[in-house]
Amino acid sequence: MRKSLILLGILDDSDLEWMLRTGVKKRIAAGGKPVVEREALDSLFVVLSGSFGVVVGGKERVARLLAGDIVGEMSFIDSRPPSATVVADEDSWILEIPRQQVSERLNDDPAFAARFYYAVAIFLSLRLRATSSQLGYGQARLAADEGDDDEIPEDILDKLAIAGHRFAILQERARAANAG
Repeated sequence: MRKSLILLGILDDSDLEWMLRTGVKKRIAAGGKPVVEREALDSLFVVLSGSFGVVVGGKERVARLLAGDIVGEMSFIDSRPPSATVVADEDSWILEIPRQQVSERLNDDPAFAARFYYAVAIFLSLRLRATSSQLGYGQARLAADEGDDDEIPEDILDKLAIAGHRFAILQERARAANAG
């Protein structure tokens, strides 16, 4: 859930309301693939419930995504097709936010753009640090630095309570929209 907590901790309440108005809640059946390696991606996704596997090259599972994870941010940033396929491990729900609407909001609202890109930069930085650590880079780090590759920056930690509350609202409102 770290990526959504970072995103929702940096975005404000009006951004959350916009996501809820703009996004579409979708059920993904077990085995469904909201993201397919090397196929153009037109949306960002927030995992509301369930779990997904991230598969590279059609067979190597490299990660698991759970409620709160965000999918498609790399393709959104660099406009390239995804480098992995995302497969539902079980019946799951996502909030799909179309790329065009996100782009329009980024262009129309500079403050939103600053918050959005800052959040994406933070979680891409965390991912790169974790990957570098797994590959053995930086083995000569000081002992005091050990284990911090996966930590959320302190300024974001202060916002985790509000971020958790915002994610609960996102899940609840998306559930209510589906029921109504």
